[in-house]
Formats: sequence, C-alpha cells, structure tokens
Amino acid sequence: MRKVATVEQIQQISAPHLSYRHTDKPTPSKRNQARTASHTGALSDLRKHGLAENGGQVPGGDRLRDLTPMGLKAAARELGRPVGEMGDPARGAGRTGALHPMTVNEAVLALLRPKPDLAQLTNEPADVRAAAQAAVDAPAGLGTIASYATEVALPATGTWSNPGKGGAQADIVITAPEDGVPLLFLEIDNCFESAQVLAAKIDKYMRFCRRKVKDVDGKERPMWRTRWWVPDGRHGDRPHPPLLLVFNRIGPRNPNTVIAQLAELTQRHWQGTAYEGGFHMYDGKLPIVVTGMKQLKEHGPAGAVFRRFGRPQNQTLLEVIGNPRREAHDARQQAEYAAHQREHKEQLRRIAEQHKAEREARRPVCASCGIRFTDARWEAIEPAGWGAPRDTHPHLCDDCKQRAVTAERQAEQAGPEHQEHDQAVPEQKAGGTWLSRFRG
Repeated sequence: MRKVATVEQIQQISAPHLSYRHTDKPTPSKRNQARTASHTGALSDLRKHGLAENGGQVPGGDRLRDLTPMGLKAAARELGRPVGEMGDPARGAGRTGALHPMTVNEAVLALLRPKPDLAQLTNEPADVRAAAQAAVDAPAGLGTIASYATEVALPATGTWSNPGKGGAQADIVITAPEDGVPLLFLEIDNCFESAQVLAAKIDKYMRFCRRKVKDVDGKERPMWRTRWWVPDGRHGDRPHPPLLLVFNRIGPRNPNTVIAQLAELTQRHWQGTAYEGGFHMYDGKLPIVVTGMKQLKEHGPAGAVFRRFGRPQNQTLLEVIGNPRREAHDARQQAEYAAHQREHKEQLRRIAEQHKAEREARRPVCASCGIRFTDARWEAIEPAGWGAPRDTHPHLCDDCKQRAVTAERQAEQAGPEHQEHDQAVPEQKAGGTWLSRFRG
C-alpha cells in the first residue's frame, strides 16, 4: 500500500479503465485532468476529514497526496492489517522531489499490472478498446493492491513496532502466494548508490533473515515467519525469502557495473552448494535477483527480464525465485522411479503369468470325462498329511466321482438281495413235499 502518490498513480491502480477514456481531450494535461477528476474529488473529501494531505510536488508539476496518521489507521482497517504494520507517514517526500517514492510506485504498477474493465469502455473508439483489450490479454501481474506493503521495517534487533539498529527497511514487500510468490522483498535503486552501500543493505537483510525469536507457541523460529506465511520447503533447501533489486537508470552510476560488483561483494550470502545432478541447494542463503525498471514496466513479472546472482541467464520471476534445476532433477528422478515401478510390476505380472501357465499344465484331467479339475477338486485330492483320509477317486472330477460313488452304492445295495434269492428254500410242488422224493 502506498502512503504517498500522485492522483494519476492512484487512478492507475484503483480504476485502470479510466486510462483509456477521454481520448478526445486536446492535450495530455486535459486528458489526465479528466481521467483523475473523480479521484481528485475523493482526495479532497479525505483531506477534509483529516485522512490525507497535500505533500508537495514532483518534477513536472504533479501534486503528491500523503496519508495522515489517521489515514493510515483507516487504511489498516480497510486492508485488514494491524496498524503496527502500516509504518509512519511519509513526511517531507514532496520537498525532495519524491524521486524514490515515485519509483517505488512505478515498480508497484509494473508488478501489479492492473487490468482495465472492458465493460466500462463500450462507448470508446475502436482503437481505444483494442488497446484496452491488449492490456487485458497481456500476462497478469502479481496479487492485488492488498498484496503490497511499502517501507516495511525488518528489525535485526528490537520489535516489529519498535525496531532497533542494524536492521533493514524493505521498499516493498509482496505477499502473493496465490500467484506463486508467498514472500518477496524489493529494493529500489535510482542508480545513485554504490555497490558497497547496497552490499551493506544486503548484510542487514541477512541479519534480519537469520534472526530467530520465540513464537506464540513458545517455539523458536525465524522472525519473518512469525509475520508471513511461506511453505516450509524441502529439507536441505530452505533459503531465506528472495530479495529483488530494481535498478532505475536515473542517477550517474552504471547499473551493470554496480551489479557485477554487488554480486562479488555478497557472494557468501547467495551462493548455493552444487550437487551432482547439475543443480544447487540454497539452504540458509538469500536469493538475490536484479532487473531494470524499463524492462520490468515493459514485460512485467512474466517476462524473462530477471537475473539471479549465480545464474547465467535471465528468467521469469517465478523461475528466478525458485529452483527449476532442482525441480527438473527431482522430476527426472520421479519419472525414473515411476518407470522402475512400472517395469517391476510388469516383471511381477510376467512371472505370475508364467507360474499360472505352469500350474495349468500340471492341473489333473478327469480319467472319465477328460475335463480339467477345478481348484477345489485339485486341492481335495492333494495329500493332507499323515493319517488324513485319502480321496476315494483321485482320478475323477467331482461330477464323475459323484456318479461313481452312486453306482457303487447301488451295487452294494443290490448284491445281498441276489445272494438271499439264490440261497432261498425251493417252493413245494403241488401234491407233495420235497421229502417225498427220498421216501419213494
């Protein structure tokens, strides 16, 4: 959130569609006045209620508007932030030309990239709508206006609300986890400071990032984690929150020379540990990223205009604050592991099929009907141990065994009847008894 800005910057952030209106006005000044009229009126109301004040002028004549202490409290309520996180009012910015605050505002706009509402431009000329459509179709920016905080103290000693000496103050802090940037510190340099001065600032960032305090649960953890949420990261690769330096080439120093010197002076802070897989680990290191304001405004966070110290090529913001080589290495390992698992499963399947085929080849065949035994029948004819009764018909399937057993029972039942019939006493013939043959 900006504490000092021009009316035009406020309009560009809060109502970007107005940048495509009033194209019929004869001069840029008239167009700007028409586009910002509603915001100028709103600021006048805020000034009447003591929430805002005029803060001088920037080169070119634009008037600055500052939030008062009461305005900061109102903004804290609106953004849902503690008042202690809002910092102090930006006193005296206009007296020095507000060069640095204006550059900070430009960086916020370049990263936020507000999209115009096309529904508000239906009556505008075709070329204006086409320009607005191009802005809508361009890659999105990071977060919302609530994702940005400015002039944030990072205390190496003291507390959040009363920081001591030795700490840093981030020009911008971005928290946009929904866009892949959970926490990002920004430093803006208008090319007036030397590499040594910037290196001293980075030393302060490191002191803050390494500072540990007891959290509300009594556990000790990095101080920055008590205020901002960031994923824990992987064991052995848990860097500090990244720091982005945006160089705006206004001052006399050559940013390319400063960047080269700065990378050498701060190497101990950012250099990772190389691993055989072609990647580095950055446990306890501070990722330092640089870019130019011109490239940032033109391409935004999705453009490959960011260079991380220690890497040879430019990348997008998400790539540069991450560890794509480590992720690619992990992806290759995961793919190799998955392929090994698939091959192992396939090998087990082939072995199981072979065992199944061998078992089928050993499956008994019924000696009567020729069909193969079922698993249950096969198991029934297998020896069950010493003393266990053996199957009476091991060479027959269930159906044939049942028929054989039935036939045997019928034969057993029929046998005694025939035997009794053969041994029965003959019947007497008519007219005498069987003894008469022996008596005659």
